[in-house]
Amino acid sequence: MAGLPDYLAEQTEEAILQRMLGRIPSDVDRSEGSYIWDSLAPAAYELFLSAGWAKEVLRRGFASTTFGPYLDARCEEHGITRRPAVKATGQVKLLGAAGTDVPKGTRVATAADPVTSSPSVEFEVTGEQTLTLDSQGQGTANVAAVDAGTVGNVPAGAITLLVTSVPGITGVSNEAGMSGGADVESDESLLERYLLKVRSPGTSGNKSDYVQWALQVESVGGAQVQPLWNGPGTVKLFVLGSDKRAPNASIVTAVQNYIAPSAGQGEGKAPIGASVTVAAATEVPINVSALLTLKAGATVEEASTAIQFALRDYLKQLAFSDTAVRYSRIIGILLDVPSIVDFTDLKVNGGVGNVTMRLGEVGVVGTVNVSG
Repeated sequence: MAGLPDYLAEQTEEAILQRMLGRIPSDVDRSEGSYIWDSLAPAAYELFLSAGWAKEVLRRGFASTTFGPYLDARCEEHGITRRPAVKATGQVKLLGAAGTDVPKGTRVATAADPVTSSPSVEFEVTGEQTLTLDSQGQGTANVAAVDAGTVGNVPAGAITLLVTSVPGITGVSNEAGMSGGADVESDESLLERYLLKVRSPGTSGNKSDYVQWALQVESVGGAQVQPLWNGPGTVKLFVLGSDKRAPNASIVTAVQNYIAPSAGQGEGKAPIGASVTVAAATEVPINVSALLTLKAGATVEEASTAIQFALRDYLKQLAFSDTAVRYSRIIGILLDVPSIVDFTDLKVNGGVGNVTMRLGEVGVVGTVNVSG
């Protein structure tokens, strides 16, 4: 927001009171404690508060400084709504007696972790048909998190508990991690989409249109467009998940169905004649190695963990926004780790230069091999 207007600048209680006293005739006692002073002081204070309220109204009225429901209202003027939280989904393997039925709504869960104070995360079996274990006493069920949000994106092997008692079922596990869970869209993300809409307006299927359409789909965190990728009339759209990594197949399908469910038919957002292919971003592992000089008492494991977290945050920032992972930024990451005094022989993907990101590629944390 631009600077405050003159009538709101420096509106202190004292300044307001002095202006008010200045309008009283000079032959009237205006000293502190006088009748006039005591009468005007409360009004000056209320006017001071009013100036503060006016400043707050201005702050909430501009997209770049507002927040929460006020940002929602600003965005809705341009047809942009905050993306809701999304439930994580995946599959679990159930074990038990052959022929056992597992009804829809059966709940399974992860174990609570007392060390990290992480609560148990529950999932329930979805689908219209009841699952029946095969002759080997096994069955695979689709599940969705009970609560929406990234909390449901648990890793492989995390689901081990059967919450709903089902006679004949003896065990449950997930061979692959749950994915697709997303929190309610943040103010930062919503503002980014708003600014993209008003600063780069779409016009009848240009590149900005495709990016904006993709970002309207739940759990999409970024998009890149490759025009004419397979000849005239073809468009390839690469998408990221909300975690700035390659999304799962369900998100890719959702974007495809929203933008162009049928090639060239104009049944989605894409114009007639456009053959659109939606693909997940290609993950490029960023591997870091270095010889560290550590502070007294620090461990290599501690430094390695700090590097991984900082590298992850950096890669999220540049996802689909920069053409390279900068070697100089990796240097900065190591120097910012409190336990690291110095380092030598820093290699990023085996070299000492930038790692180029091609269209549709996103850098992700690979191996961090450091020693001290």
